[in-house]
Amino acid sequence: MNTLAHSGGPGPWVLLFPLVWAAVVIGIVTLLRRTVWRGRRGPWAAGRASLGGPGASSPIALLGRRFAAGEIDEDEYWRRLSVLDEQFGPAAGGGRA
Repeated sequence: MNTLAHSGGPGPWVLLFPLVWAAVVIGIVTLLRRTVWRGRRGPWAAGRASLGGPGASSPIALLGRRFAAGEIDEDEYWRRLSVLDEQFGPAAGGGRA
């Protein structure tokens, strides 16, 4: 009867299985940290994220995102922001005229 005790033991390959499982657990934890635990629902919910947030579709927020993405330069950002402040700023609601 040939058992592990008589054949010299399992050898160094026995360390491979815990390392594989550790990599799987680390991968799952990393994925959860990047998506669910930070309040995001992952890349599949990217289209729905812009619909629900407060002020997500305001013109000033859109202008800020375009400036952050590099679509417009700083001069154009300030020009457009001054126009939007007149129309959508805090004084536009009839507060201070």
